[in-house]
Amino acid sequence: MAGLILKLRPREQLMINGVIIENGDAKAKLLIKTENANILRMRDAMKPEEATTPLKRAYYVIQLAVGGQLPPPQAKLLVEHTLQHYPGQGAEQLYQTVNKFIVQDDFYKAMRFLGEKITEDETVDTAHNAVFHEESFDQPARRERMAAQR
Repeated sequence: MAGLILKLRPREQLMINGVIIENGDAKAKLLIKTENANILRMRDAMKPEEATTPLKRAYYVIQLAVGGQLPPPQAKLLVEHTLQHYPGQGAEQLYQTVNKFIVQDDFYKAMRFLGEKITEDETVDTAHNAVFHEESFDQPARRERMAAQR
């Protein structure tokens, strides 16, 4: 990560090589010169209890590798095992993309990619649940559907 520039908000926290650092009251800009420093913005961090789906568990494992808390080979195996249980559409493509980033030792890109997929999954789930909830209480629409099925 030589030449990585981090722009920090006031009071923003990040983890560098396992140490949590908090910015002061003003914006700051840091230049990271050390190769292979493990850096994780705490705003991108997921708590262990939030890792409730295969995608979130894979994200959490990759986060541990990004933060330097899990060796990359172990993270790769855990992600592979976790994503085998992902039932979502495009599971094979998702695994191939994540694996490509991991093989390149770019765990941060894998984490960002999974973060986007988690957001997409949650959007679909929320929309599905809203439709299901609305339909289950809409008695006239339910009666019409049942009559049409007869």
